[in-house]
Amino acid sequence: MTATTSTTPAPAAGPSPRTTPAVGTWTLTWHGVRTVAALELRQRVRSSRWKTALVVWFVVVGAITLLAGGVLTVFDDSAATTDEAGAVLFTVVTGLVLGLGLLVTPTLTSTAVNGDRAAGTLATLQVTLLSPAEIAAGKLLAAWLSACAFLVVSLPFFAIALAMGGVPVATLPRVVVLIALLLAAVCGTGLGWSTLAARPAGSTVLTFVTVAALTVFTPIFFGLTYPFLSTTQEVQVYGPPDSYWEDLQDGTGDAAADPVCELSVQERSVARTEWTWWLLAVNPFMVVADGAVPGSAAVDEQSTAGIVVTGTQTVRDLRLGQQVPVDECWSEHDPGITPERDGAGPVWPLGLAVNLLLGAAGFVVAVRRLRTPQRTLPRGTRVA
Repeated sequence: MTATTSTTPAPAAGPSPRTTPAVGTWTLTWHGVRTVAALELRQRVRSSRWKTALVVWFVVVGAITLLAGGVLTVFDDSAATTDEAGAVLFTVVTGLVLGLGLLVTPTLTSTAVNGDRAAGTLATLQVTLLSPAEIAAGKLLAAWLSACAFLVVSLPFFAIALAMGGVPVATLPRVVVLIALLLAAVCGTGLGWSTLAARPAGSTVLTFVTVAALTVFTPIFFGLTYPFLSTTQEVQVYGPPDSYWEDLQDGTGDAAADPVCELSVQERSVARTEWTWWLLAVNPFMVVADGAVPGSAAVDEQSTAGIVVTGTQTVRDLRLGQQVPVDECWSEHDPGITPERDGAGPVWPLGLAVNLLLGAAGFVVAVRRLRTPQRTLPRGTRVA
C-alpha cells in the first residue's frame, strides 16, 4: 500500500492587483480641486438666479455711477474734466463695489456644505477618492471665482472714473487685488460656517454677522472703548499763556493781536489709542482705502476724496497715540511746534492679514468637518 500525497498548485504568476492609494484628509491635488470647482460652477452657470444677479449688479452699479457723475456736473459745470471729480467718482465706485460685494459674497459659500448635505449630494462626493481638502478647496475656488465675476462686471465703471482723471492708472490694479482678496476671505469664512451650522439659514446669518462685525461693529467698538482709555494727566501744551486769556477777560488785552505761544505743562485728557487702533485697521473699507486710495491724487481736504485720505491718515496717527506736545497755537504768524515723531506707516497689511486669517480658519474648519466617517452629526442632519 502506497501513500499518496497531494500538493496544492502554486498560483500562476501574474500582475498584482491594483491597489487604491490612501487618501488623507489634507491630500490636495489640482485635479481634485478642479473637478469640484467645475461641478460647482456648472451648477451656478445653469442657474438663472446667478445670471439675474449679475445683470442686476451691472444695472445698480452703473446707475449709481451715472447718478454720481451727474451730481458732480450739477455742482460744478467743469466736473467732467476736473481731476477732483475723477477722484471723487473713483472713491464712490470703489466703496460701492466693495460694499455690494460684501453683501453678495456671503450667499455664495454660506450654504456650500450644509446645502449639499440637505440635498443629499454631499455624501456622493465624500465616498469618492476626493479628499476633504479637495472638496473644501474646490467649493472655495468656485465661490471666489463667482464673486470675482461681479468684480469684473464693475471694471467698466472704474474705467469711467479713471478717464475723468485725478487717479493714476496704477491705482486700479491695487484696488481690484485688495477687493478680490477680501472677497476670498469672506468666502472662506462662509465655508467654515456652512460646516458648523446644521441649517443653511443659520450659516448665512452667521456669515453676515461676521461681515457686519468687521465693517460696522469695529468702529462702534472703537468709539465705545475710547472713553475708557482716556485719562487726565499732565502733558506739555504749546499755546497761548494763561496771562493772554486773563488780559482778555480783564479788558486790558487786544483780541485782534495774535498771542505769543509758549510751551507749558497743563492737564489734558489723553486717549491711549495705540491699544485699540487695530479695530479700525481690520475694517475692509479701511483696508482698501489705506492700501489704494490715499496718495493717489492731490485733492481738496474738504472733498469726498480728501476726507478719505484724511481718514486713513488719522488711523495711522491713532496707531502712535496722542501727539505730545499738544499743539494749541492758532496764531497766524506762529507755525506751531512740530514734535519729532516717527511715521506709523500704512495699516492695511495688518487689516488684510486679519481678514485672510479668518478666511483661512474657516477653510481649516471646513476640511476637518468634511472628514469621514464623522462621529457626531447635528440632530436632524441628513447623511445621504
